[in-house]
Amino acid sequence: MKKVLVGLSGGVDSAVAAYLLQQQGYDVTCAFMRNWDSVANEDFSGNPTLYDPVCPQEADYKDAADVAAKLGLELLRIDFIKEYWDDVFQTFIDEYKLGRTPNPDILCNRYIKFDSFMKFAKEKGFDIVATGHYARLGEEGNHHVLCKAVDHNKDQSYFLTEIRREVLEHVLFPLGEIEKPEVRRIAEELGLSIAKKKDSTGICFIGERRFREFLGNYLPMKSGDIIDVTTKQKVGIHQGVMYYTIGQRKGLDIGGIGPFFVVGKDVYKNELYVVDANHQDLLYATSCLVTGVNWLADRTLPLQCHAKFRYRQADNDVELVLNEDGTLTALFPEGIRSITPGQEAVFYDGDVMFAGGKIEKVYKDGLNLMEHVKALVHPETN
Repeated sequence: MKKVLVGLSGGVDSAVAAYLLQQQGYDVTCAFMRNWDSVANEDFSGNPTLYDPVCPQEADYKDAADVAAKLGLELLRIDFIKEYWDDVFQTFIDEYKLGRTPNPDILCNRYIKFDSFMKFAKEKGFDIVATGHYARLGEEGNHHVLCKAVDHNKDQSYFLTEIRREVLEHVLFPLGEIEKPEVRRIAEELGLSIAKKKDSTGICFIGERRFREFLGNYLPMKSGDIIDVTTKQKVGIHQGVMYYTIGQRKGLDIGGIGPFFVVGKDVYKNELYVVDANHQDLLYATSCLVTGVNWLADRTLPLQCHAKFRYRQADNDVELVLNEDGTLTALFPEGIRSITPGQEAVFYDGDVMFAGGKIEKVYKDGLNLMEHVKALVHPETN
């Protein structure tokens, strides 16, 4: 009987994943990962509007303990606080300083759930690690490949794009074949206390926060000008260029005419660039450069395939080309909106997610779109 260590988060998905593996005859043990030290890593300045004095992680641990007890499973507790800080959060902050928009959930899966956690499991004699991710394993040749979940509305393969290829031989995704309503039904049928607990939407392991205020502890807010690219006129004041992302419309606090959309930023000049609804062509790119490519399945390029440039985005038709230096160029002549440097480009061949990497540069008809926007505002410096 294979020994499986299930990452139990205190949510409904991982709880049902543990139950399903138990029913399938595996020798199941659960583990709760504590990866964020609220007291050490945050400035609790006595402001109750920003932070709950009770750490959400402790509430999640209690929920995980209740689930494990209900299922009659052992629950281990593991701390990866240093690993999370060094490999996930510090990278997250460093990318924001550069004006990029990183995805901490992808970093967390790569370095914590499918690296530190897997090493811990191996050291303790477990054969397999399992999580409550909505993804499936397929087979090509003699190897596993990562596939979209049956429930495409909940599919989380996008967030797994940076995990190491060899990991796929030692993981299970019990929820890959069922849909979310069925997961809820199973949890309610089992009488689990978390059956109706809402899904987490916050930063991985840190939880739901007022995003700008939270990051303000690590990236001091520095206000600056919001400039309309087409008129070169100041139209508002931003609270820190790193807090805005390409295509953003809400939260700009620009009065009068509108709406406005973010099309670029300059972290050195501390300027945020926007256009109104009549000039949204600057939001559309026709190609992008992808670096740090992680291959999860073999494919021969060039290849007509599908790409996601952010989670829950519909599949986009692209031609993928391999460059001499190992980077990828994704071509989409008809144009795709709001592709953002620093985020992840994830590539699919049917349901198989075969590669992904960081969006390094974005182009429109051969022009570097971010540099082009800056040149439109400051032609004298280009």
